[in-house]
Amino acid sequence: MANRIAWHCHGFDGFTPLALYQVLQLRDQVFVVEQQSIYGDVDGVDTHCLHLSGRDEAGNLVAYARLIAPGEKYPDAAAIGRVVVAPEARGRSMGKALMAQAVAQCQIHFAGQPIMLSAQCEASGLYESFGFKPVSEPYDDGGILHVDMRREG
Repeated sequence: MANRIAWHCHGFDGFTPLALYQVLQLRDQVFVVEQQSIYGDVDGVDTHCLHLSGRDEAGNLVAYARLIAPGEKYPDAAAIGRVVVAPEARGRSMGKALMAQAVAQCQIHFAGQPIMLSAQCEASGLYESFGFKPVSEPYDDGGILHVDMRREG
């Protein structure tokens, strides 16, 4: 399935109203409802970052991440956040495909910069496979254990 995904990376102004709605709906469906993590998803960061989305051949949103420029969240590193795969697209290496695209887009847009992310502890192995290393102790974020991870530029 990952081979037939159309990837798009754009700024906030590149969203159509429907595409923005679909992204917010997917993030809500997975992070708030499925994972029962109560937090402010609409946090003001979306308007200042790049948005990476993967859509299947039918145009359905199946994967998403936001890419944050150095200085916006971390003073010396870019960041990847809101990494999410739609439930119906799981089990097909979609998370790996999404992370490969996210790292590649960071390398294009933020060349040579380290990349940070806040990983759910249970997914840290995926991020380690892309060169991320833990740089914090585990901590609670919205009721789910996370660890900060960093990949050098």
